[in-house]
Amino acid sequence: MRVVLVYDIETTDSQGQKRLNKARKVAKKYLHHVQKSVFEGSLSISNLERLKAEIMKVVDKNKDSVILYIFDNLSDYRREILTESNDPTDNLI
Repeated sequence: MRVVLVYDIETTDSQGQKRLNKARKVAKKYLHHVQKSVFEGSLSISNLERLKAEIMKVVDKNKDSVILYIFDNLSDYRREILTESNDPTDNLI
């Protein structure tokens, strides 16, 4: 399945900055870093569940926001890049 993860971590204090760095590390373990707080890639169900569990150990459920977009049916999935920037996922097989 195709997964897009986006997060918004409150960084008004030093603890928030630490959570941001940890969340980024967790997301990069499973997905490709596309933009500052956007990650995408293909995951198995078990890896998706691991990602969810790990990211929830890092973030503050009351202060931070984490959103997963999950596309089960890849035939309905479409992705467009509107700028001339390099595609960070262009090395996918």
